[in-house]
Amino acid sequence: MLKKFLSGLLIVLFASIGGYLGFLFLDMNLIEIPESIENFKIGLVIFGIALGALLGVFSSNGIIDFFKKFAKYVDQQLTKAHASDVVMGALGLILGLIIANLLGTILSQMGVIGKVVWLVSTALLGYLGLVAGVKKREELLNWLAGVLRFMKEKSLKATADSEVRSVKILDTSAIIDGRVVELCESGFLEGTLVVPSFVVNELRHIADSSDILKRNRGRRGLDILNHMRKNISGIKVQIYDDVKDLSDVHEVDEKLVKLAKKLNAKILTNDYNLNKVAELQGVKVLNINELANAVKPVVLPGEEMKVSIVKDGKESGQGLAYLEDGTMIVVEGGKKYIGKTIDVLVTSALQTAAGRMIFAKIKSKDYKKSSNYNSGANIIG
Repeated sequence: MLKKFLSGLLIVLFASIGGYLGFLFLDMNLIEIPESIENFKIGLVIFGIALGALLGVFSSNGIIDFFKKFAKYVDQQLTKAHASDVVMGALGLILGLIIANLLGTILSQMGVIGKVVWLVSTALLGYLGLVAGVKKREELLNWLAGVLRFMKEKSLKATADSEVRSVKILDTSAIIDGRVVELCESGFLEGTLVVPSFVVNELRHIADSSDILKRNRGRRGLDILNHMRKNISGIKVQIYDDVKDLSDVHEVDEKLVKLAKKLNAKILTNDYNLNKVAELQGVKVLNINELANAVKPVVLPGEEMKVSIVKDGKESGQGLAYLEDGTMIVVEGGKKYIGKTIDVLVTSALQTAAGRMIFAKIKSKDYKKSSNYNSGANIIG
């Protein structure tokens, strides 16, 4: 029953094609047909339909058998073929048909010849795409994997770049110093603070030291680190363990610099030597001491200050005093006022690598003990 239906369908199809070809033959005006035999045109179309139907009658059985064998062959090949062959073959076929369709927009404007060329090119490009997809499967899969990997890495890099700007690596000195806690709580630091595992190990070794001072410093650093991880909101403290590629580096400072390069991050420290080494290698450093110096109030020559002289200076007759932020004040002639609070006038200020120094002199020579200083006053700093 199905075979009869297909035979009838093929006869109708061939008849339609024959009639269409007859119409195209007339449309091409290859021969001149007198108006007196106008019925010749209709007859030519009918002849094409009849000829096509006749061809359909004689060839339908053969065509059906051919398609049966072809379908069986395709089924066998699909059974044997790997899934990747099928997928890549289908993709190649689709790509070939797309190219043929793009060519068809041009060829269709060239009349019957262009349409025939379009039909042939569609079959040819579809076949070539199918064969190329199957035979070049491995190369195409590798290429697609490379493109997808590149796009993924590019996307991840764009995301990472936006996040990495806020990543800082903490060194041991910055943790032990403790001021980083106040910086985080005040909101001046944001983003992610990375603590490498080798920094945690160094803190642990210091905490296990037989020297009581070192042991207290190490324990203080571990306590500060735990406090930062648990009690500071808005800051993510992350212990970074992926340091296998730094196993051949022994110095902690060198490890910090290499890790900062790897993560494209900044180093947060108060170590002067690490600061200089990192800057030489192009790593951005956030130095807590530099920040502290930057936020100290500006002192101008001629300003009056009240300070407590705590000890003598290097030069003869000098006395040393300290502000609450630790700034050292060198007072000319202040040695005789050690342990007393006096009024001084600022003469100059000097910024050094270790911090800022202020030079001053006693306000007046007729300094009265009763009004200008208090014996046994509390020492600042």
